[in-house]
Amino acid sequence: MPFVKVQFHPAEREYLFLAEFSEDNHNVFNLGDWVMAETTLGQDLALITWQGAEKPKDFLTEEVKPLLRSAKTEEIKTRKEQKQKVAQYLKDCEEACQKKDLKMKLVDAHESLDGTRLTFYFISENRVDFRDLVRDLISKFHKKIRLQQIGVRDEAKICGDYGPCGLPLCCKNWLKSLGNVNAEYIKDQDLMHRGNERLSGICGRLKCCLRYEEEAYKYGLDKLPEVGDEIKTKAGLGRVTAVHPLKQTVDLKIDGSIVEYPYLEGKLCQKEPGSCDGCLSN
Repeated sequence: MPFVKVQFHPAEREYLFLAEFSEDNHNVFNLGDWVMAETTLGQDLALITWQGAEKPKDFLTEEVKPLLRSAKTEEIKTRKEQKQKVAQYLKDCEEACQKKDLKMKLVDAHESLDGTRLTFYFISENRVDFRDLVRDLISKFHKKIRLQQIGVRDEAKICGDYGPCGLPLCCKNWLKSLGNVNAEYIKDQDLMHRGNERLSGICGRLKCCLRYEEEAYKYGLDKLPEVGDEIKTKAGLGRVTAVHPLKQTVDLKIDGSIVEYPYLEGKLCQKEPGSCDGCLSN
């Protein structure tokens, strides 16, 4: 049975639905199509972000329902018109925040298609008590108000920019799940010498692209000894000073000299250094 994922806003989670409509017999789906879907928050226009034949592992326990129908031309037009109001919504909310002296950075706003709900996405370093703010916004906009705190990675995903590679940010362009990027990746990929500035994206956090090759590094590291290990060679006892997981080689310090040896199938290549293409002497 085919499935699709949809998203109501880039800062929101993806929802899984059956690739069929309950109110429409035209069951044709393509990535990027607009559809009407219903969740606990109500009905709204959503974008198809994924489709597949099997239920994803992270949705196995969820009950999956069909979508309502494909979006109508006038509904898509309404959504475009709503986006033009976002700047004014943010300005009005910012003024209300300043009156309450709330330390919040507003990032985006989203209005439901029927105009009854308005969600503001914000960043804050501390916990914010915005109950009074919500009452003021309800009084001003005459809509249901929802305030959603997001992280700096989500801000980059919403606003977009260009990375040091010269391409649009992955999180904005195609990367749906930001996932976890931690300092262990830097160690595995031997990037400590790069410095935080070169390893951080415009969001100020570690670059998402550090994840792309991490699996290959982990796989390679599992087959290599650790730095500090001692290995017997024909040239004498060597101590591992560095490992190169992608090349599957190790640097050994033997009698004061550093020699790079291939490490094949979990064993050190015992040929004389320099006698094959994989042995490089520093």
